[in-house]
Amino acid sequence: MSNTIKETSLKDLGPLKRGKVRDVYDLGDRLLIVATDRLSAFDVVLPTPIPDKGKVLTKLSIYWFKHMEDIIENHLIETDVENFPEPLKKYTPILKDRSMLVKKTKVIPVECVVRGYLAGSGWKDYITTGAICGIKLPPGLVESEKLPSPIFTPTTKAEEGHDMAITEEQLINITGEKLARQLKDISLAIYSKACTIAEEKGIIIADTKFEFGMIDGKIILIDEILTPDSSRFWSMKDYKPGKSQDSFDKQIVRDYLNTLDWDKQYPGPELPIEIVNKTANRYKEILKILTE
Repeated sequence: MSNTIKETSLKDLGPLKRGKVRDVYDLGDRLLIVATDRLSAFDVVLPTPIPDKGKVLTKLSIYWFKHMEDIIENHLIETDVENFPEPLKKYTPILKDRSMLVKKTKVIPVECVVRGYLAGSGWKDYITTGAICGIKLPPGLVESEKLPSPIFTPTTKAEEGHDMAITEEQLINITGEKLARQLKDISLAIYSKACTIAEEKGIIIADTKFEFGMIDGKIILIDEILTPDSSRFWSMKDYKPGKSQDSFDKQIVRDYLNTLDWDKQYPGPELPIEIVNKTANRYKEILKILTE
């Protein structure tokens, strides 16, 4: 696993904030985001990294950020390490293909989830209540079924533990009515364009989530976008509603963990090499399908 980076320690680069997957360095007027190969499942960062996962997340995010520039501005400043400021150059072996120099924004404290298909927690919500996040859906839908139209189901943005689903009314209480409406409209527009692009390559985007920040009163798309960590990708040719689908993401890991006697609390178990390799290949496969 020579390509694997579990965490970074670039000591002279300013304050470090370590997320579940990303290490973020505060460079004063901007941020350096480094996507490591850490993997979280059931909100626990596992001890076993997935080789090159951070590179896949970074490359896919850059690909989608560029495709969405006609809808919304993003936080990218520079993604080529060769063009990074001189103090970062000595870290090129660590930063190459897995880092982004980005604008510093005031982060809007919600995650903007868009669902086009009935899956995951949305499916569980529907079979219990007939709705998702308070949005009533037609009766009789089956698992993985395409929804009549995509729905916007925001969540809180938790620093630790689970994000909590909120209604649009609760979103308005957090952000104000005007910003809430803009977040919804932008999220649905990005999802619609992404689906068109992905479907041309044989991929369904079942659901996804976006994060936004503000600069001088303007909404900016931040963090990652349309990666296997933030989205559910399915193969169109294998798609069969009425059951769960095979996803291009860490589902292999979740399925394996569900076979163990583990309480889904920290620390998580080490992953066997065959699960690590299968997961790494799955990430690389969706990168290739979408970007080549």
